[in-house]
Amino acid sequence: MLFNLPAMNNKAPSSDRLAREAQFHDHLYSAGTRQAAEKYYAVSRRSREAYERLLLEEAKRGERILEYGCGQGSYAFELAAAGAHVIGIDISAVAIEQSRNEARVRNLSNRAEFCVMNAERTTFADNSFDLVCGTGILHHLNLSASYGEIARILKPAGRAIFVEPLGHNPVINWYRRNTPAMRTADEHPLLMDDLRLAGTFFRRVDLRYYHCLDLLTVPLRNSFLFTPVCYVASGIDRLMMTVIPPFRRWAWTVTMVMVK
Repeated sequence: MLFNLPAMNNKAPSSDRLAREAQFHDHLYSAGTRQAAEKYYAVSRRSREAYERLLLEEAKRGERILEYGCGQGSYAFELAAAGAHVIGIDISAVAIEQSRNEARVRNLSNRAEFCVMNAERTTFADNSFDLVCGTGILHHLNLSASYGEIARILKPAGRAIFVEPLGHNPVINWYRRNTPAMRTADEHPLLMDDLRLAGTFFRRVDLRYYHCLDLLTVPLRNSFLFTPVCYVASGIDRLMMTVIPPFRRWAWTVTMVMVK
């Protein structure tokens, strides 16, 4: 065992929201209900690569890392293989069982551990981790509770790195409203006020915004034109978000680097 984890009380009462999240994600990881949305992730390579670089910098130092929401798409295995000691938590028992099986297959069980846990109220001691990370998880949580919990379990000067969806773009929001089966009833893509809230829990918050015009290239994803057109659109996005800060609110995702 990498850490001494307190036993979880499976009979402890849960809020309706947490129960709904667990039920939805158990079904998601069992049935793959978000496959229809995969086409939109064809454009997300630039933001995911930036996120991966940030994480691997920490992993190579042998840091202790906690991954929030370690379901399908977890980075725990790459981080463990790079030298980190990793714990992944998820509210879905199905996700945790899948992750444990994958760790055994990759022979990483000695460096990557997984457990069912409420991310808003973990069982870890203060100052336990060098890094807390996650992709698309904070917008499922109570932000004040989760920001506070992340700050509590981070070591002094520890970092939290997350990739999250934003909720201002009306076209993206139209798609969300028309695909309710792909998402939980309680998720809330982040707003600018939510990003500012992080500053009350962390001494520094660095934000980088991704994906707006490049989403228009999704219909070309199976064409030879996709890569060059997406590259140009991504370049325009970067320029617009640099020189016209209000344009950032139309982005699809934001990478958050928060320092305790």
